[in-house]
Amino acid sequence: MSPYAEDDPTGPTGVYGSSKLAGERAVLAEHPDSAVLRTAWVYSPFGGNFVKTMLRLAAERDEISVVDDQRGNPTSALDIADGLLRMAANLCGGDDAGQRGVFHMTSAGEASWAELAEAIFAMSAETGGVSASVKRIRTVDYPTPAKRPANSSLDSSKLARRHGVRLPEWRSSLKDVVTRLVEAGA
Repeated sequence: MSPYAEDDPTGPTGVYGSSKLAGERAVLAEHPDSAVLRTAWVYSPFGGNFVKTMLRLAAERDEISVVDDQRGNPTSALDIADGLLRMAANLCGGDDAGQRGVFHMTSAGEASWAELAEAIFAMSAETGGVSASVKRIRTVDYPTPAKRPANSSLDSSKLARRHGVRLPEWRSSLKDVVTRLVEAGA
């Protein structure tokens, strides 16, 4: 499975994805000189997200079942914010049509949900936080109302070419967020 580029055909698997695509199209139809960003698997030290859920569950259990046959780009919201500021400076500073349109903004590298959970627990343990073992399961073993794609990895090379924005590798950003959460007692 290779990462999706911005011009690859879209195929939302549910209402959530369909509404995001409709939003993109509406923005670009009304404001063709705008830039639309797609991201994935977002986490941060704030709000509800996968990293915080895994740390909470590790405080309650020794083993956690996590899907291992879905892949994506774990991406820190803090990195997205930095990338957005750099991108906004480019957009405000020029009229380059190549800096408009749809862009992917995700961290470098990819993982399965299970690999991400294992990294979270290893990093948490290194900083004195909670940990648990991961039982790798298939998507069919963890049914949810929303259908999720096996591959949601995004290719962010267009963003790098057009805006000079490259987000860090996901593990380094994850380490920062996990350390922050453990130190805060999350």
